Amino acid sequence: MPQRIRSISRAVVFQDLRFLEYNAALKLQETVRREKTANRTLSDQIFFVQHPSVFTFGRNGGKENLTVSEGFLHDRGVALVQTDRGGNVTYHGPGQAVLYPVVDLEQARIGVMDFVYGLEEIMKQTARDFGVRIHRDPRNHGMWKGVKKIGSVGLSIKHGISIHGLALNVSMDLTPFSWINPCGMSGLSMTSLEQELADRGLPNAPLPMDAVKETLITYFCQWFHFHPVKDKESAHA
Repeated sequence: MPQRIRSISRAVVFQDLRFLEYNAALKLQETVRREKTANRTLSDQIFFVQHPSVFTFGRNGGKENLTVSEGFLHDRGVALVQTDRGGNVTYHGPGQAVLYPVVDLEQARIGVMDFVYGLEEIMKQTARDFGVRIHRDPRNHGMWKGVKKIGSVGLSIKHGISIHGLALNVSMDLTPFSWINPCGMSGLSMTSLEQELADRGLPNAPLPMDAVKETLITYFCQWFHFHPVKDKESAHA
């Protein structure tokens, strides 16, 4: 089993993008990766965001996993975006916590599978703090509650630097997941922290996204031995 990363502490700059269209967030990640490739002393960065409704396709699958027409999605304002991340099709929408770490894995001496494991672990720890116990499935990456998926991981690594990251379903409308085969898996059901609490008869109020955000960032820094800084110009790896 991968172990907690115990490398020398590295600076990481955190930016809360709030609510941002998917392509704009992707362009920002790609820009930072290009800058870091040219100058490996620049600090790693973490972007937190919620997206307007969008289906994104990874390297392992595409529109064959739509279960509705593109016209149906267009009428409902759902965008379709092809990406270079691993994995298959997934959905992003309001009420989902998305974390994009742009990390120089080579400089940090973090293996790709260790990085994936760590991203899964911080989702597990965050969900636990909000009263939901989730787990891994050795057959499929991401995080699960029973047979339902609650969190996903997808990455693109170039020049040893990661983009994309994780998505944890917090308080969101799960209906759009029925319009695809999530992760390319027919019949897969999705869930959220809010839904799991509601199923246990607990108050069905939206979970505070700011608290989820801070919890994810805290566990990310603890697991990978990063320390967050606010001033991008003064932060160096």
